[in-house]
Amino acid sequence: MSKKLIVSCQALEDEPLHSSYIMSKMALAAYQGGASGIRANSVADIQAIKKEVDLPIIGIIKKDYDDSEVRITPTIKEVQDLYEEGVDIIAFDATDRIRPQSETFDTFIGEIKERFPEQKVMADVAAVQEAIQAEKLGVDIVATTLVGYTADTKGNDPLQTLEAILQSIDIPVIAEGNIDTPTKAKRALELGASAVVVGSAITRPQEITKKFSMKMSEAKIK
Repeated sequence: MSKKLIVSCQALEDEPLHSSYIMSKMALAAYQGGASGIRANSVADIQAIKKEVDLPIIGIIKKDYDDSEVRITPTIKEVQDLYEEGVDIIAFDATDRIRPQSETFDTFIGEIKERFPEQKVMADVAAVQEAIQAEKLGVDIVATTLVGYTADTKGNDPLQTLEAILQSIDIPVIAEGNIDTPTKAKRALELGASAVVVGSAITRPQEITKKFSMKMSEAKIK
C-alpha cells in the first residue's frame, strides 16, 4: 500500500450508514475510485468487505470501556478477534493514555508480540514521543490517526506532526486523521508518508454535508 490511498470505511451505531452491508459497498466504491487498501471497524464489517473487494485491510475494533479513554482496539481481546478473522494489519491506540484495567501500552504491545509474532501491527499515535516509543517496542507502522484527538494535542496540525514523526523514526509512517482534502493527502506524500488514510471526507456523508452547510451559511447574499 506504499504511496497509496487507503479509505476508512466506518460508521458507528449512532450514524445513518451503520451497516456492514453499506460499509462493504463503501469499500467497493472506494476500490472503484482507486483506493489500494481499506481501514475497517469490527469483524462483521471486515467479513462483509472481504466479500466485495480483494484489498489489504487495516482492521480495528472500537469499543468503550468505563475505565479508559482508549477506544481503538483497546485490549488483547479485540486483537485476538481481529487476528482470528485475518487482517493484513491490526491497528490500535498507541497513545500514552492508560488502557482498560490500568494496562500500559508497553505491556499491551508486549503481549501482542508474544502471542501473535507474525502479525503486522500499526500504532495510532497523537504525538512524536508516542511514535518513537512505538517504534522502540517493535510495531511495524505508525499512523498519525489521533493527532488532535487527545487532551495534549487538541488543535495540533496533523501534517506538522507527521513531518516531525518522519524525522524521528525509521519505520513506515501513514498519514491519517483530518486529511480531509486531496491537497492535504498530496502534501502528506510529499513529506514522506508511506500512504494516506482518508475517512470522513469520503465515507461520512453527514460530515461532508455539514461542511457545505456551514460554509454556505456564511454567504453574504445581496
